[in-house]
Amino acid sequence: MTKGASSRRGGRSRTNDAPTGKTSKAKRGEGTDWNKLRHVSAARIRRGIASDPDARPTDEEFWKDAEVVWPTRKTIVTMRLDADLLAWFRQERGYQTRINAILRAYMKAHEAGEPGESC
Repeated sequence: MTKGASSRRGGRSRTNDAPTGKTSKAKRGEGTDWNKLRHVSAARIRRGIASDPDARPTDEEFWKDAEVVWPTRKTIVTMRLDADLLAWFRQERGYQTRINAILRAYMKAHEAGEPGESC
């Protein structure tokens, strides 16, 4: 790596702002059709909300105990995983987020246990 280049894949070089590595690209046909959404009328949006059984209006009571919760920073780590395990996680986008959620669920399930206690 040249001096001044970012060590992170897809990062930018400090010298010429050029990409320094491979970045991911969205696949065709996936994602949100923003052009279509720009042309949806406000009346159609309201009808969609009214027809959604999970959408409920909120009031002062709903928000009285609300708190702003900022996400914590992630730490970059290097971890060795079995190839088949990593391949299974990588079948879908967001695999690192899923791995993080699984590890967090495991941690929370074992928080009540004694320190040093293994499963």
